Amino acid sequence: MDGLADFDDAVLGGGLSAETEAALKEAGQLRGVEPALAMAALMRARSLAPDHPAVLIAFYRHHFYGHRLAAARDIARRALTVGALALDLPTVWRDVPDRPLPEAGSGARTRFYLFVLKGYAYLSLRLDDQNEARDALAKLRELDPEDRVGGALLEAVRVRALVGDDPDAPDAADAPAFGAAAWARASGTGHRPGASA
Repeated sequence: MDGLADFDDAVLGGGLSAETEAALKEAGQLRGVEPALAMAALMRARSLAPDHPAVLIAFYRHHFYGHRLAAARDIARRALTVGALALDLPTVWRDVPDRPLPEAGSGARTRFYLFVLKGYAYLSLRLDDQNEARDALAKLRELDPEDRVGGALLEAVRVRALVGDDPDAPDAADAPAFGAAAWARASGTGHRPGASA
């Protein structure tokens, strides 16, 4: 890939050779039927375009839907590095400065990075790596304070589980919250409708 416009196009699936596209298509068709053959097709795609976002996404999905969460998280780590390079950020997500990323609502490479960080946090929760999940969600809050990628919902689930509430139970007292208000509610720092001040 040459340049940021190419990366933006790649996030949307562009910039692949016909051979790479064919390998990804084959992997998708075989994923639920013949996982070993699907992995072989993914390996072909990786050999042709190792850091292409579409290839990383396909690997992530293959492992995630195959219930290989640790492997999916490893792919998320690699995708974070690739996304960081496209954004000229430090390659270790913990070292990214705590400030909002521009274009969180519309920029393809920014949204790719934020969604991958959210996926990484989710997988960390599922793998019972609570500290890693907490830290990834805290970083996501700093980078996406308006909650453009929906990380606050994941943080709310994490916090509810910590205090012993059923994380899937609806809370009738809560009206929908969006943006910074969603992050505030998720962390327990925001005012809740119906709660005494």
